[in-house]
Amino acid sequence: MAATPEHLFSKLDELGITYQTHHHEPVFTVEDARNVGRELAGGHSKNLFLKDKKGNIYLLVCLEDTKVDLKALRKQIGAGNLSFGKAELLMELLGVTPGSVTPFALINDTERRVTVLLDARMMAEEFLNFHPLINDKTTQISIEGLKKFIAACGQNVSILAL
Repeated sequence: MAATPEHLFSKLDELGITYQTHHHEPVFTVEDARNVGRELAGGHSKNLFLKDKKGNIYLLVCLEDTKVDLKALRKQIGAGNLSFGKAELLMELLGVTPGSVTPFALINDTERRVTVLLDARMMAEEFLNFHPLINDKTTQISIEGLKKFIAACGQNVSILAL
């Protein structure tokens, strides 16, 4: 069973990670997110759930204004042709629906099938903002908190200059 926002917040508390959550109307795209009141400082994200022809799965996390060239990314990470993963696979591996993709969903990747890719430019932010497994909230976390959370999920991270 997939984790809920409450499970996520308990995990962050257990890890001693400080966070702040803002409630808003559900948003499904970066454009939608730009139109809700943003009360949290820091970088806002774009999170792409990707799959290659070899069956490898990737979660690309970058700032919302980052232009992502999938062909260039494929070459950079040594992947096959990249495409967006299907909603069913997203739910199976990360326990979230399209519009709610977030690095916090790594809490559900107990088999560690997803390769985490973080944009280097994003890593310069003091705070980052992500959906806490559902798209009617945004949770702010420090970059150090994000690294600690991902490590606690047992994931390795590749930091890329996009």
